[in-house]
Amino acid sequence: MKKYLIGGVAAVIVIGAVAYAFLADNIDRASTIATLFSGAEQYENFNRMDEMFPVNAVLASAAPYDFPEGNPITLPETFTYKGEQVNTEALLSETDTSALLVLKDGKVVFERYMLTGGRDEQWLSMSVAKSFISALVGIAVEEGFIKDIEAPISETLPELAGSAYDGVRIKDVLQMSSGAAWNEDYSDPESDINRFGRIFALGGSLNEFMTTLERKNEPGTVNHYNSTDTQVLGALLVKTTGRTVADYMTEKLWQPLGAESDAFWLTDSEGMEMAFGGFNATARDYAKLGELFRNGGNWNGKQIVPADWVKASITPDAPHLLPGANDEAFLPVGYGYQWWILDGDEGEYSGIGVYNQFVYVNPTDNVVIVKLSANSNYAVDLEESSYREYETFHLFREIADRT
Repeated sequence: MKKYLIGGVAAVIVIGAVAYAFLADNIDRASTIATLFSGAEQYENFNRMDEMFPVNAVLASAAPYDFPEGNPITLPETFTYKGEQVNTEALLSETDTSALLVLKDGKVVFERYMLTGGRDEQWLSMSVAKSFISALVGIAVEEGFIKDIEAPISETLPELAGSAYDGVRIKDVLQMSSGAAWNEDYSDPESDINRFGRIFALGGSLNEFMTTLERKNEPGTVNHYNSTDTQVLGALLVKTTGRTVADYMTEKLWQPLGAESDAFWLTDSEGMEMAFGGFNATARDYAKLGELFRNGGNWNGKQIVPADWVKASITPDAPHLLPGANDEAFLPVGYGYQWWILDGDEGEYSGIGVYNQFVYVNPTDNVVIVKLSANSNYAVDLEESSYREYETFHLFREIADRT
């Protein structure tokens, strides 16, 4: 069975001469999109996406929270993966790491920036963005904007009638179990991936796109990773709150967390956020989401995300969501509410984005790790060695064990 990109939609595959014609007035954007997943270097692009795309700003807090310093650690020289020793510095270099940040008990014990990374550099999260959308949905449920996640999402978004999402529970969309088909045949110009890619590259409506998907599986029975599911959740947030994702996030999540830097969402040409992977922020501010969830949604005594929502987000509650149940994935991971659940007995979970973006949480060791990267070899073929995600988790586990 064909493997898919675990960290999110490839979405932005080669778009060809037509795209260049449309984007003649934005050569940076055209060349960046056209070279993704081709082996081309991207570290000079992922920290300046706001120069290429329209964005909605997420404003920093007037009272930024600065993580305290803990006892510094050194990285392990090597770690074990598939019975062999892997050199840590080689992995970091080969995956074009721009930032590596380790928190222990909420304190910074390791911090390093490379390439175009930096403490003040906003980096493209790719599908780590999905975990932020999940947190916002949980807040919207608590506030009564979203009445019931057992309800069909098409009741709130009637434009989904007749699509793959017609009658599908909000919960099934949260768990990437909507049943929607996803065709990732790059050779077919009308495949879902190519139609989606044209919107990302050339402009158009992401909301209109999500109405075009057709059903493949019975909802709630198969975990099939599909970034359009997250885009539907983004549309749900906008419809129910009456605000943009960025505006709602600024008030309900970003400023309460004490974000030290502005962040931004990439948008389509109609101002709708690319909920599936368009969020950009600094490493320290990404770490605040991991620390928030490690503490059950509580931030310095204030409950920002409901505790029961956090627990449900990181707990697979059906057989098809358990680690290893999905044979399409490279990793033996399960799924919650837009979070990946790792195998093992330490309760680990992570946001994962293509090109090796991570917000990893190990609640047993009280550790949060952020890794931001621009792995130019990512997905150049369908071999596991072109992804390196599970290998990276073995490094994270070694780091956690050392703290």
